[in-house]
Amino acid sequence: MKKLALYLTVISLLVSCLGKKQIERQLHSGDYDRAINNALKKLDNNKDKKRKREFIVLLENSYVKVVEQDLNTIQHLKKDGNPEMYRQIFNIYQGIETRQNAIKAVLPLKIDAREIQFDFNNYSDEIISYRSKVSSYLYEKAVASIKNNKNKVKNRTAYRTLEYIDEINPNYKDIRELKEVALFQGTDFVIVSIINHTQQIIPRRLEEDLLNFDTYGLDKFWSEYHSSMDSNIDYNYAIELQLKRINISPERISEKEFIRERKVVDGWKYKLDTNGNVLKDSLGNDIKIDKIITARCRYVEFLQTKSTQVVANVQFSNLKSNKLLESFPIATEFIFENLHAIVTGDRRALNDQDRDILRNENIYFPTDEEMVYDSGEDLKLKLQDIINSYTFKE
Repeated sequence: MKKLALYLTVISLLVSCLGKKQIERQLHSGDYDRAINNALKKLDNNKDKKRKREFIVLLENSYVKVVEQDLNTIQHLKKDGNPEMYRQIFNIYQGIETRQNAIKAVLPLKIDAREIQFDFNNYSDEIISYRSKVSSYLYEKAVASIKNNKNKVKNRTAYRTLEYIDEINPNYKDIRELKEVALFQGTDFVIVSIINHTQQIIPRRLEEDLLNFDTYGLDKFWSEYHSSMDSNIDYNYAIELQLKRINISPERISEKEFIRERKVVDGWKYKLDTNGNVLKDSLGNDIKIDKIITARCRYVEFLQTKSTQVVANVQFSNLKSNKLLESFPIATEFIFENLHAIVTGDRRALNDQDRDILRNENIYFPTDEEMVYDSGEDLKLKLQDIINSYTFKE
């Protein structure tokens, strides 16, 4: 037990030593915030233990240096007078406040009888001031970008800028409405259609499923897909799913016949001696033994099969330049199979697999329309993959 306690103590000291050296390296390399965060983790519990003193010192030194660095940076940025720096100044002030709050959470910290004093200041006025400056400056930039309603890249940048403003300064002016405008003007609107070149009728519900983009789970924030034209929208791109061929096989039934045999227990009989007398056990009881027979049956399997194949092509076009951008071939296949069986004779000769198949029934073949519809699920998945992986180029 003493050896275990000594071992755990040594391990604890080694871990503590490794942690100290890591924080020292971060402090000396100027990675002050990481040094502070790691020191705070070390002081999260048992902060009054003697071995935690070195982490208190590292925390104190890192804090002094990072605050000095931050305030010097702010002073330099303010002198520069560039409004582009407002956001950086605001972020630094927020960082100072967050850092102070994190350290306050572990106070008081003492080394021997001395309580460590951290120089905390109230930066609320500065944070409020620069939140206002950042919001005003970025708002004007976003509005200027939105006015250029034909430039999607600028509108997308404006949208992200407005999101940032809404995050730091909720409900600032009319940014909620402006976000909707920037989103609309930054979105690529895509009209999607199905062109049937197969000379066969496509099930209506298949067409509806293929054009129901709510079920696609598309990860395309700046693209919106429509299956019917909206007169209020200026469409940028078109996607055509061109169905080339639909191949449907004949209905086939293949038959296999087997004779099954198995040794099975069929009741019992008395065990006899060589003279034909019934043998008895040590208690004088008649000895009974299993009666083994060979069970036989005729087992016939029927396999119903029918398949369909859909060959298609997906074309992406730029409606503004009237140019074909790219084309992707798609081929899908759906196979209907139903295996069932009949048996005549002694069913005890069947194996477990035979019994499972016997539970199946002879069913009607699906119609051609049902086969085409069932193949559409795979077609939809492949179309979804193509749309998700494709990036429209301006």
